[in-house]
Amino acid sequence: MAVSPALPGIYADPVTLTAPPRLLLVHAHPDDESLWTGGTIARYAARGVHVTVVTCTLGEEGEVIPPGLRELASDAADQLGGYRLGELRSACAALGVTDHRFLGGVGRWRDSGMAGTPTNDHPRAFVRGSLDEQAEALAAVIREVRPQVVVSYDANGGYGHPDHIRAHDITMAAAAESPDVVRVFHAVTAERAVHAGIDALRDVPDLPFRLPEPGELPVTPDAEITTVVDIAEHIPAKLSALRAHATQVSVWRNDTGATAYALSNNIAQPIVDAECYVLARGAAEGAAADLFGGLGLTGGEQVTERGAAR
Repeated sequence: MAVSPALPGIYADPVTLTAPPRLLLVHAHPDDESLWTGGTIARYAARGVHVTVVTCTLGEEGEVIPPGLRELASDAADQLGGYRLGELRSACAALGVTDHRFLGGVGRWRDSGMAGTPTNDHPRAFVRGSLDEQAEALAAVIREVRPQVVVSYDANGGYGHPDHIRAHDITMAAAAESPDVVRVFHAVTAERAVHAGIDALRDVPDLPFRLPEPGELPVTPDAEITTVVDIAEHIPAKLSALRAHATQVSVWRNDTGATAYALSNNIAQPIVDAECYVLARGAAEGAAADLFGGLGLTGGEQVTERGAAR
């Protein structure tokens, strides 16, 4: 096979996959799988793809939204991580995920908190851990699962969170060592779709969240996006998963069907009918609307909506 000069180590010739296709997603905290890729996970799980979600921390430093659960927070009882484990299990069930793992085991690395906060220096903080050890822990999962497609964040972690950036770093390192991984994608939010969604919320009179100021939400210019995955049919599953993360996410829907969610900052974010990606490694042909597009399946097998490869 010829090697693409633009992507060293990536084969330029078409790749034939064994069935079923396998998708692995690497996320920093519980709730990230639903916020960034929930519709994508639900779509591919429903189509018989083997979906593996790896979560790097328990999200111990998250800000708690419900007043009745405030004492779980890290500056109180410091029990939020264990509680969020249960939320994550419920979210995975809503999305159809049956293969979830914590990087290095449950609680191996701790949520580092936002950039520049004292929690970055916690002895078990994810960003203080050995990058080599973390990448090898992920590589071990990749060797076992043998995913053809891997998803994580871009080099800025989507919005600059230290744990997201570290998740990017270890994903790129671990995927580079695997002969099975033929594509790596970065999950992003599309500028045009987000702005359109916000505009649609402006005339909703009973919206309980404040609208974002210009530039307040992280977005990626549409020209940089390589792959747009239609999740319209799977929005109910994504909403159920977001509701499962009740300590971190507030989901709102009115009688007319207007829907939005907010994190602890109370900034309205729209629910859009597509999730977007930037192809970071691998052949782009066929990938405009499908993470597996153009890769093919052996023996003419097709992935069905009922979840069986045949």
